[in-house]
Amino acid sequence: MTRRFLAFLFLPLLILPILLLPLLPVSDASAQGPAAPRESSKKPVVVCSTTQVADFARQVVGGRWTVKCILAPGADPHTYTPTPGDGEMVRSADLCLENGLHLEGNDWMGKIVHDAGKPLAVCAEGVPALQMAFGGEKILDPHAWFSPRNAAIYVNNVVKAISRADPSGRGEYEARARLYLQMLRTLDAWIREQVNRIPPDRRVLVTSHDAFNYFCHEYKFNPTNGFMSLAPVGWSTGSEVGAGMTPERRAEVTESIRRFGAAAVFVETSVNPKLIREIAQEAGVRVGGALYSDSMGEAGSAGETYIGMMRENIVTIMEGLLSGGDAK
Repeated sequence: MTRRFLAFLFLPLLILPILLLPLLPVSDASAQGPAAPRESSKKPVVVCSTTQVADFARQVVGGRWTVKCILAPGADPHTYTPTPGDGEMVRSADLCLENGLHLEGNDWMGKIVHDAGKPLAVCAEGVPALQMAFGGEKILDPHAWFSPRNAAIYVNNVVKAISRADPSGRGEYEARARLYLQMLRTLDAWIREQVNRIPPDRRVLVTSHDAFNYFCHEYKFNPTNGFMSLAPVGWSTGSEVGAGMTPERRAEVTESIRRFGAAAVFVETSVNPKLIREIAQEAGVRVGGALYSDSMGEAGSAGETYIGMMRENIVTIMEGLLSGGDAK
């Protein structure tokens, strides 16, 4: 009995060194810091040229990709000059997306992507593009996203490009897109309901540059009496900061605003408002507020998403045209 008791007493002392042996390597490894993350867990990166394109991409990819955008909120794609940091961003990309239709002035996005050797998809591909006058010639209007129906084409193009790059996630991308497309249809119906409240004699939209032709074309009330879009600056905002507005052109614009009886004029968040405010004062017309045009709003603002910017634009247009605007 005594021998058995002594064996039982000393048995843990014999086993303890054996149990401690496998713990030693683990203790040494942990002292060197956490293990490096596995390369396979890194998300693919999609780099977008404009804020609208970036938002469409986010709606499609969810958390499966990292979405980056070259243009900051409020930046102007017509006059943007790429930076070395933009090149670094594109070189980190697995896929790049742009608006197309020459919105990216001097093809700055295409040049960056070409230099980096990355794939590029054009989101406006397949939209029924409108024409506009520029420099005495007819060109394609690049602001196609101002029709939610065109925005749906953008989204479908994003789904195709993302799915080609990551076929295993196609089901996820198509599922998210189906929900977002339904949201765009709801947005379109709401806009039509709102603009139908505007009397025909107030359906004149004067803005800083020709960004709203698709909006006015989409929401016409009948073939002969729809929104009329006027822009003092012209399609490229580069002329707004240079010598594009001659005294003769300025007088012509001022007179046209008076002639068409615009209830208000609107500035844009991505364009210097100084000129349009001066012209409004000369024409004796009030300023109806600021519209999101070539860029969405800052993070946390009411216009930080495509649907948000369109909603806020409609609210501003309705207030400006129905009440005559404000005195800002």
